[in-house]
Amino acid sequence: MVKIAVTAEAGDEPRVAISPETVKKFVGLGCTVTVEKGAGERSRFSDAALQAAGAEIAGSSADTIKDADVLLTVARPSSDNINALKSGAIAVAMMDPFGDRGALDAMAGTGGTSFTMEFMPRISRAQSMDVLSSQANLAGYKAVVDAASMFEQAMPMMMTAAGTVPAAKLFVMGVGVAGLQAIATGRRLGAIVTATDVRPATKEQVASLGAKFIAVEDDEFKQAQTAAGYAKPMSEAYQQKQAELVAEHIAKQNIVITTALIPGRPAPKLITKAMVESMQPGSIIVDLAAERGGNCEVTQAGDIAEHHGVRIAGPINLAGAVPVNASALYARNLLTFLTPLIDKEAGKLEIDWEDELVQGTLLTKDGKVVHPNLQPKEGA
Repeated sequence: MVKIAVTAEAGDEPRVAISPETVKKFVGLGCTVTVEKGAGERSRFSDAALQAAGAEIAGSSADTIKDADVLLTVARPSSDNINALKSGAIAVAMMDPFGDRGALDAMAGTGGTSFTMEFMPRISRAQSMDVLSSQANLAGYKAVVDAASMFEQAMPMMMTAAGTVPAAKLFVMGVGVAGLQAIATGRRLGAIVTATDVRPATKEQVASLGAKFIAVEDDEFKQAQTAAGYAKPMSEAYQQKQAELVAEHIAKQNIVITTALIPGRPAPKLITKAMVESMQPGSIIVDLAAERGGNCEVTQAGDIAEHHGVRIAGPINLAGAVPVNASALYARNLLTFLTPLIDKEAGKLEIDWEDELVQGTLLTKDGKVVHPNLQPKEGA
């Protein structure tokens, strides 16, 4: 019988890697599920609710991990927890593969096998396992809700006997999953929404949500997307033209949401200090790339800065600010990924190491960091 272990998250992480719904489904696959006491509390999944779904509650992380075949966490588990796993067990989490390389090497050095959900291949059958999308969707929503709360004016246009309240102007920079949800949320709240991205395919997506697309649409722009759907780094000449267009546009905006990230790279700087200074006092910027250095020059990660009357929020783990939904979606991502790896009849893990999803997410094995994206480059 496969034992699934779920430990409590450390520090300020409110999410958890299991839900009552996924406990039931794992049990239905013939697994046992052991959850550390209190692990789900910050996501409003009580020990009682998890027990009612079929989970066992353990008093410590050591007791939770003992004899486990699979360790599920949100953030990268500690080397101690990886080391505590028995031979042949696996750990699955959002491992922050481009983060602290020293900690990643230490985790690999335990000899444990781990998978990182951030590297899930972007193919059709993996859509329900895509943690970046499930979490970014919530982050885009929360960014606009938080911006509306900070903004000291109404979002929609209002016609009153005393006069008209104008609609807020909201500009979304970066039209991935988070950006699209930010556009949709801004539109629901009644803002006039515009958006920009260097990927040409996003123009129709923006228009489909009732927003206006803003970009320099030259030949370079038409080729600015990788086969995997990510933005390509743009030339300095294009960046200068785009910056001029954005600078002119941003001066007229009340709220700006930035979401631009390229995996493995520092966040591109999209908003200069001069652009911030061009905005009206009381304007709001929410920078979803804060943890990678920020898209705005004056962003302070984890804080709200103020510059020339403009407030710039640099939230970390914004999806975690809606932990009930974030945990439920993440838990489903994990369940969908793990289901094919569990042989219900034999009651054991049966991993197809040639499977595209397994190869795409395998991070550490046999004492090494094995993912090709994390190997030294030639000449480096």
